[in-house]
Amino acid sequence: MKFSMKKTVALVGAAAMIASMAACGSSTASNGDANGNVTLNLWAWEPTLKPVIKAFEKKYPNIKVDFNNTGKADTTVTSLNNAIQAGSGIPDVVQIEYMSIPQYVIGQENLLNIKDRTSGYDKFYTPGTWSSVNVGDGVYALPMDSGPQAMFYNKATFDKAGITEAPKTWDEYYQDAKKIRALGDSYYITADTGDIKVMTAFLWQAGAQPYKTDGENVTINFKSDPEVKTVAEFWQKMIDEDLINTKVATWADEWNRGIADGTIASIFEGAWMPANLVSNSAGAKGNMRVALQPNWDASKPNNGENGGSALAITKASKNADAAFKFIDFVNHDKEGIKIRTDGGAFPADQESLKSDEFLKGFQEITDYFGGQEYNKVLAEAASQVTNSFDFLPFSGQANTTYGDYVGKAYTDKSTTLMKGLAAFQDSLVKYGKDQGFTVKEG
Repeated sequence: MKFSMKKTVALVGAAAMIASMAACGSSTASNGDANGNVTLNLWAWEPTLKPVIKAFEKKYPNIKVDFNNTGKADTTVTSLNNAIQAGSGIPDVVQIEYMSIPQYVIGQENLLNIKDRTSGYDKFYTPGTWSSVNVGDGVYALPMDSGPQAMFYNKATFDKAGITEAPKTWDEYYQDAKKIRALGDSYYITADTGDIKVMTAFLWQAGAQPYKTDGENVTINFKSDPEVKTVAEFWQKMIDEDLINTKVATWADEWNRGIADGTIASIFEGAWMPANLVSNSAGAKGNMRVALQPNWDASKPNNGENGGSALAITKASKNADAAFKFIDFVNHDKEGIKIRTDGGAFPADQESLKSDEFLKGFQEITDYFGGQEYNKVLAEAASQVTNSFDFLPFSGQANTTYGDYVGKAYTDKSTTLMKGLAAFQDSLVKYGKDQGFTVKEG
């Protein structure tokens, strides 16, 4: 997708935004029937939206929601890009990952700025999720869920290695990795072949700032950011000492089997992971536990997000009023939020994360975690996410190409993570400039 940064285009986009906002009072009627009935076109992949839609339509009988299941985040982005390029078929509401929001705002302005409708909402959501829907001076979505990264580990394997508690620091994790590796050739503390979302959360936690975005101006800095170096050198040590399995890719069948039998003793994923473990690695039932991600300084715990998404209104929508009522019901109304959390979603709002019902969790998942109150740990993980991480306005390109540059370091001894990140930076700088951004290297 080609971005245009020319001021004339930006002004046209701004004018269209103003016109759209000015028309909000009549937009519902303009795309509805004579009685004011409206149908919203929703693109999303989250199954817990289905029961929320039923409740919403009962509360607002004149608004119907046509739910088009887009499968997953990546296919949603591809479909949205195609619709925007074609200039037709754009949905009213779209579910979008936090990292992808800037690419639809900076230079394009394809999402509606809802700042004037969300006064006071910043206190409602966790800091990390709220900051992720804010781009520049605008608010372009409402947080739907969150994915604070946590460590899911097999207690039976840890016990077998003589590890009595989950590591609180990365140094402890390194020491534990050696103990688990000593169990046998097939045992590793974790597996990784180069997962950008996991690495992003590691960098976020460490306070790294590989990206800084200020409107059309982008700074990319993997090469000299000290926190990037700290994280990369730690994982390089793990690779060099054969302490992580670099042959098994995340989500592969072998990955799920390794988690189930404990030969992959721990993984790092977002708080949305428990139900996936129950389904895909059933053999670990009773042995699995969840812990906070190890920190660089246990006295100053931080965390980062891995995944999470929001609901945004497209600027092309002729039903902005109805669309806002819908995203507000799903993400800000207690009824809508409860329906989704009861269905297994991990919330983005402060109140849900503190509620006794949510913290109690689901019995099936509690049993899988050996009776552990897993949501209490995950809620604490959410509270540790900082709000100081920026995403690129072309994150899709970063996600697609990361493995080409950084993934090699996991299996090719002739390169390293830092060399891969440097080459990754060079490629992103070139791409950004080609798309019309003003790109500076840190």
